[in-house]
Amino acid sequence: MSDFEHNVFINCPFDDGYMQLLRPLVFTVLHLGFTPRLALERADSGESRIDKIVELIQQSRYGIHDLSRCTASKKGEYSRLNMPLELGVDYACKLFKSGRSRTKRILILESERHRYKAALSDLSGSDITAHGNNPETLIVGVRNWMVQEASAPPTAAQQIYSDFLDFTAYNPKQLLKRGWKQEHIETMNIIELGKHMKDWIAKRQEQRDILGDLF
Repeated sequence: MSDFEHNVFINCPFDDGYMQLLRPLVFTVLHLGFTPRLALERADSGESRIDKIVELIQQSRYGIHDLSRCTASKKGEYSRLNMPLELGVDYACKLFKSGRSRTKRILILESERHRYKAALSDLSGSDITAHGNNPETLIVGVRNWMVQEASAPPTAAQQIYSDFLDFTAYNPKQLLKRGWKQEHIETMNIIELGKHMKDWIAKRQEQRDILGDLF
């Protein structure tokens, strides 16, 4: 599988409030054998952020766009438009570029199924997956879409969720043993955390393969 076929561009907020969803989202993509691509993976201050995002979108056959945090959080505050913008770039790439870009697949996430219509009525008729701000529901939705659209292995959603909970319990304990401070573990960059997830998933699969051979 080429990098393009393997890459999943994730468009979502990166603030602390969204971490409860971003962690299981990244974990699910990794668990299914794909590579999550996020704007945070490069931290070159001399690089234009929008140029970086366009490059990542062009490199990824699959795009997951969460629009659940686009509304303003308080009166007088602007709505958050980065996520709709990046969705538009991904859709335009699929529609107007030739070659492999025509095979791109897009998943739109929201907290509630029809909430997006108030701001993006042009998406009416599009298939939207609602997660209800619930990590397990998000895992189910992303898993089902990737099995259907990306021919991902049909691992049970409950298995992915169970593994995510196991990893969430295991990883901090191991890092504490290695001298990490609890506050640094809790604020670890999602890119670094993703590397820990990938290693843990590989080891867990090795254990399952060994048990499978024994029985």
